Amino acid sequence: MTESPSTVRAHPAAEATPSPTTAGHRTVTGNTDTTDEYPRTDFNVPTRGLKRARWDRESVHAILDAGWICHLGFVREGRPVVLPTLYARRGECLYVHGSTGSRPLRAAGNPEGLPVCVTVTHVDGVVLAKSAFHHSVNHRSVVVHGTARQVTDPAERARALDALVDQAVPGRSADCRPADAREAAATAVLAIDLTEVSAKVREGGPNDEPGDLSLPHWSGVLPIHTVRGVPVPADAREAARPVPAYLASADGNGPGLGQDQPRDRRQQEDGTGDGGG
Repeated sequence: MTESPSTVRAHPAAEATPSPTTAGHRTVTGNTDTTDEYPRTDFNVPTRGLKRARWDRESVHAILDAGWICHLGFVREGRPVVLPTLYARRGECLYVHGSTGSRPLRAAGNPEGLPVCVTVTHVDGVVLAKSAFHHSVNHRSVVVHGTARQVTDPAERARALDALVDQAVPGRSADCRPADAREAAATAVLAIDLTEVSAKVREGGPNDEPGDLSLPHWSGVLPIHTVRGVPVPADAREAARPVPAYLASADGNGPGLGQDQPRDRRQQEDGTGDGGG
């Protein structure tokens, strides 16, 4: 082919300014850059498939906002480690879920932070070409390079935990019990500023060689879609409860997932967005 854990929530609190983080030799205090594109660096310019690369914030944000599972990469004792986990974007900051006992979370608590790479990928189709070499995958992906810090400010941490719940199921953070002290103590959040970021998008059909077009093999695209099914109640008691409006689209009874809904309790209360595009 040519290319290719549960979340808990603390009580919401007021807005807080992110703490400074170190990105290589640069010091970043949040990311308030409002230009249309992310700057290009040695880390976010691909050496292959450059024509499919994108640096505009609209594309990057759309790809990030469409998912909720990422892969977090870092180096531990000289060896690479990649972990799947939950994430949420708020403005120009990416929050990643973890446990207070995990190595990356402890390392990110150091003053210098933890150098990381975060990837998010959506597979949209398998591209079947006349030749095996030209088979490919239609996809949308984002790669984030940066230095992760552990979120310790209570207000920012509460917002981040709400965001992680709502990234998976918009509206859910307002419809579940907040984390108690024991649960909150076991949960940690990493924050990575979106400063060195790029997206890559592959779409369309196969790129067959002219000499292969007459071959008898079928070519085209096998689309792939991620869909949410009908909600299944936990037991007979829950079966008697109405399905919440934010879930009900699966059975046709409400706006449901994927619609424009408030992402967290703060937005529900004051009508504000995430402030970051």
